[in-house]
Amino acid sequence: MHRKVLIDWFTTAKGQILKKQEAAYLTRSITASCKQVILQVGALGWENKFIDCSLYKQFYVLDDEQFSWPASKLLRGANTALPLQSDSVDMIILPHLLEFDEDKHQVLREVERILKPEGKLIILSFNPWNIYINLQYLMRKEKGAPWLPSLVSRTKIEDWLRLLNFEVEVAAGFDFDASRTSTVDAEQRKNDIRVAAYAIKAIKRRYHIIPLTPVKKYQSKLAMARIIDMPYRQKEYDKNS
Repeated sequence: MHRKVLIDWFTTAKGQILKKQEAAYLTRSITASCKQVILQVGALGWENKFIDCSLYKQFYVLDDEQFSWPASKLLRGANTALPLQSDSVDMIILPHLLEFDEDKHQVLREVERILKPEGKLIILSFNPWNIYINLQYLMRKEKGAPWLPSLVSRTKIEDWLRLLNFEVEVAAGFDFDASRTSTVDAEQRKNDIRVAAYAIKAIKRRYHIIPLTPVKKYQSKLAMARIIDMPYRQKEYDKNS
């Protein structure tokens, strides 16, 4: 399934429901200030549903083929070699990107490289255990595409992030129930195996190694006098003499 197929799928009835839930989650999860740099890797075309591009002047969308919402700043580049300096981005959003990239580990390594220490990462991805999602892939996959979709479970991505010194802050799950738009409700469904998609929010930690130096042998400068406990009879003799 090509990413263009994903964008077209979001126009279907079920796609619209999932879009509404994910947009509500992103709106609440974007906590960066208006002056900070936010990068979205992978265009959706409906970025206006979760971010005000006129308010966030440093919001960029990077994609090598698709187009984002016209008000956002579009960059062209490869996912595995992001054209940005190291430690230069405050927040990164990966909306259904890892499903369509063969080198997922390299994408995450690049994300870790350009993200500032204590910067935040938000990942949206489809649930590999959802039957409907897999059927949609088989119905829409392009000629020559793999027989099974390249979907990854939430727990596996969380393990990958921990290896890159990310701390997973929160996770959420989304389904096709149109009445569910609450972020709190989505977080409660994170472990539901039936969800159609999930979200992960993580923080990049920068741990500093403190070198250990040999400890010098401690020698006390004070000499303690030895206390001799004399027998009781000796004490009485000294007292009466």
